[in-house]
Amino acid sequence: MKCYNRKLGTTRLAIGLELVLGLGLAEFGFAAEPDQTVQTAEAVPARAESVKRKTKAKQEKIEEMEAVEVEEPGRAKDLIGIAGSASQGEVSQKQFEHRPLSRNGELVEVIPGAVATQHSGSGKANQYFLRGFNLDHGTDFTTYVDGIPMNMTTHAHGQGYMDINSIIPELVKKVEYGKGPYYAEVGDFSAAGYAKMYTMDKLSQGILKFTAGQYDYYRTLVADSMKLGDGDLLYAGEFNLYNGVWQVPEDSKKFNGQLRYSLGGEDWGLALNAKAYSNSWTATNQIPQAAVDNGGIGLYGSMDPTDGGETNRYSVSSSFWNQGSDWKNDANLYVLYTDLNLYSNFSGFTRGPGGDQILQTERRVQTGGHFEHTRYNKWFGFDMDNSVGLQFRNDQIMGLGLYKTEARQIVNTVSKSNVGVTTIGTYFKNTTHWHDKVRTIAGLRGDFINNDVEVLDTGSGSANVAAANSGSRGKAMISPKLSLVIGPWYNTEYFFNIGYGYHSNDARGTTLNYEPTSGALLSGSSARITPAAWSRGGEAGIRSNFIPGLNSTFALWWLESSQELVFVGDEGTTEVNGKSHRYGIEWTNYYKPTDWLTLDADYALTTARFAERPDGATDNFVPNSVGRVISTGITVEDPTGSTGLFGTLRFRHFGHVPLDESGTFWAGDTNIVNLGAGIKRKQYKLEIDVFNLLGSQSNDIAYAYDYNYPYNNPGTGILKHPVEPRMVRGTITINF
Repeated sequence: MKCYNRKLGTTRLAIGLELVLGLGLAEFGFAAEPDQTVQTAEAVPARAESVKRKTKAKQEKIEEMEAVEVEEPGRAKDLIGIAGSASQGEVSQKQFEHRPLSRNGELVEVIPGAVATQHSGSGKANQYFLRGFNLDHGTDFTTYVDGIPMNMTTHAHGQGYMDINSIIPELVKKVEYGKGPYYAEVGDFSAAGYAKMYTMDKLSQGILKFTAGQYDYYRTLVADSMKLGDGDLLYAGEFNLYNGVWQVPEDSKKFNGQLRYSLGGEDWGLALNAKAYSNSWTATNQIPQAAVDNGGIGLYGSMDPTDGGETNRYSVSSSFWNQGSDWKNDANLYVLYTDLNLYSNFSGFTRGPGGDQILQTERRVQTGGHFEHTRYNKWFGFDMDNSVGLQFRNDQIMGLGLYKTEARQIVNTVSKSNVGVTTIGTYFKNTTHWHDKVRTIAGLRGDFINNDVEVLDTGSGSANVAAANSGSRGKAMISPKLSLVIGPWYNTEYFFNIGYGYHSNDARGTTLNYEPTSGALLSGSSARITPAAWSRGGEAGIRSNFIPGLNSTFALWWLESSQELVFVGDEGTTEVNGKSHRYGIEWTNYYKPTDWLTLDADYALTTARFAERPDGATDNFVPNSVGRVISTGITVEDPTGSTGLFGTLRFRHFGHVPLDESGTFWAGDTNIVNLGAGIKRKQYKLEIDVFNLLGSQSNDIAYAYDYNYPYNNPGTGILKHPVEPRMVRGTITINF
């Protein structure tokens, strides 16, 4: 961090250390204005040059940002004057290079306030939590990887299903993120926020990496890049085997393969990506707390040893950008195929001695793209950036099925459908610099959703029920956005953001007239649900780089959802809840007082309540809304640079989690400490990671509902999936 002025007084240094160490708050970094296409780190300063902001202060700002990006990208960047909210940010590979990651889903946890858990096998999408949302597997948080949206609409298991197991963490160049519905360029599934992950274009050295650990964990990664013509070809393969601590071995077998070809010049660039992912596993799902307490089942036991699944994902995508003196274009196109067979038993034996196992299955072809054109103008004496964008997506989902099974054998059909979902989004975004210290970002987004549902079979066996549950539904939505940014004064900016967003609902629920198993006529809010539910929110925040080396933000936010509508893939029906309110505070800090020491911390406090319930009930807790998240860490590298030694210690806490509307059941607090240490030389790296250092047996996730386990022992209460016990993994990396 040589670009920073080191001549700070002892008072400022003391304040910085007190903020990060004494108060223990958060990791954070600040991102440039997000986009979904290939863009170099120098594109933002180049854009500033192209607009020809001529004041001396702004030129100095641009030079400073260029220096910061070279020395320490990601969270260390000073993006005052660029980012549109206090809750936008960026994390680079540098920030999680030494960070112990026990699973891919923890890449989401680099976003301050986010939590990734797992209640099933490691081949299944993680369950995510952010800003008081139980995001399930991604319903209100959207993620893009090299421009491809990862959230799956009308998915066999859950709306917005977001499986990021197909990502190779070592090849992630950066993660851009934003929270709240204030960003015109992101649409579906983004009420709570978004993340955009970008793959590296090339590697400075080839990578041969092998990891081995307790409970039969083995992982091998081979990656390299080479010149091919005028561009760079990056290629990688990952193999991962894992049995886990579970009484029934997980027997997970994962493969990832990736090819990326990129080339470009000063004013243009393109990339082509091809990716393949395959996984199979045996799952241990949540188990009743009462059965654990009375010794009926072990902490790592299973209600059904045949749970599990297999999944595949193959994608091809392309990205392109070019720019002139006063304009810029971004574009990407993609096509992908995915499939899933998922066997789950979440409740034991409520159906009888055969058990409650279900099969959720689908095959999907998804195509889409995104085009954006930006003009840098001066209107009426004010500098303006005007962007227009078009996004489109089509999902063809075949054999979308829900079945009752026993030991992975189908015994009855609940529903089987073919579904087509088309989404078209357009947006306009204007950034106006009214004054050196006043700018606005105004956006208007329009989205159209069309659902086509063909029900092939139902549990009722009635052709009339299948026909009545088929059909087409559409919906158009307008989402305005507005941000006001004031400052900086003393290297501190102030943000005010408001906006509307939405998430789509499962297409099957939008045409559902009859309960698929009994054939009973549905009425009220359970029948023919709206194709999308809106959300709206606001935020006031501060971003400060007043203390050199310390990036700090504080945000007060509020979010309202029109309806908590969730299509329950396990039942084939819609669970309807009323309007909800969420509000909270977030305080984040990233501090690098020296080149060899990095401190980061994050604190998020959230309240989530139903404003109204369709059944008239007065209980208003939102189940599984996480009320408190703390994440903090320290990374130390050899200050002399001669030995290559490094170490990192991280603490992760989440708690205050109600499990039902009345607040009768609570999940308890979860505290995890991870430790990593090693040595890095020019041609190799050796590291040891210790996960769950203190041996916590708290819950990774918990729920409250009716169950029957063992057979003929019905109950209502907590079902949980514990965190994995202390485990050690060793890694050797050879560079070539």
